[in-house]
Amino acid sequence: MLSYRFEERDNTMWDYSEKVMDHYRNPRNVGTIEDADAVGTAGSLVCGDQLKIYLKIKDNIVTDAKFQTFGCGSAVASSSILTEMIIGKSVDEVKKITNKDIADQLDGLPPEKMHCSVMGYEALEDAFKNYEKDGYVSLDKVQNETAEKMVCTCFQVTDKVIIDAIKTNNLKTVEEVTNYTKAGGACGRCKGEIQKIIDNFYNGTTEVKKDEKMTSTQWILKVNSVIESQISPELNKDGGDIELVDIKDKDIYVKLKGMCSGCKNATMTLKVFVEQTLKHALGDDINVIEVK
Repeated sequence: MLSYRFEERDNTMWDYSEKVMDHYRNPRNVGTIEDADAVGTAGSLVCGDQLKIYLKIKDNIVTDAKFQTFGCGSAVASSSILTEMIIGKSVDEVKKITNKDIADQLDGLPPEKMHCSVMGYEALEDAFKNYEKDGYVSLDKVQNETAEKMVCTCFQVTDKVIIDAIKTNNLKTVEEVTNYTKAGGACGRCKGEIQKIIDNFYNGTTEVKKDEKMTSTQWILKVNSVIESQISPELNKDGGDIELVDIKDKDIYVKLKGMCSGCKNATMTLKVFVEQTLKHALGDDINVIEVK
């Protein structure tokens, strides 16, 4: 894979993949959609990066997507490739996309620029907050969601954004959280609070917000996201894999595949790795059950 060194607006040199440079130099789907069915915004001009994404949806399929962004080359490339990733996909498929998926499609981003892929994920999430297949939801419904706590006032980053980034990307240090979300990257006064969030998350005391209000579909998507982003890649390294078979409340039924299916340590893999990973991400009352 070719790599390019590129000087950003802050005069810092970064190594970028050929895909990043292509989408930066030739961004796809730039612009607006006047009669968009869903619009999402992430970032802030005050912070230096902002993305606005417009979606046209018909029969639960994203038929068109356009974006406007102000930011660095990584922000432009992440926004551009995101629109290509979602056009033609169902709403359910689009909701499964994580910032890691965006970065992977670009053949990677420098650690210090991962927040650009997170911005794309946040913009999608924001768009679907106000969307249902029959149109926009009421403001009352949106306002009834659990309030989020602002952690980083410099970059307007909430506790939910930080927790989601930790879950999806297995972040373990304040520096990693800053790279992915920008939180703590300015005055630094929130770094102590970020560390508390990290400690609480890995000690199993973090409240997984909105779980009680989730629909069954939202819960399935959340479980599947953890499996696909954190569990499956690790099993793939040893020639194995895992398939989500069914979910009944907190009981998660899975099937081990490949080398994992006949491994004598399959039970240990399920309880020590799979179940513990899901518990860290979703709560201590998770129970993983193997389907033969």
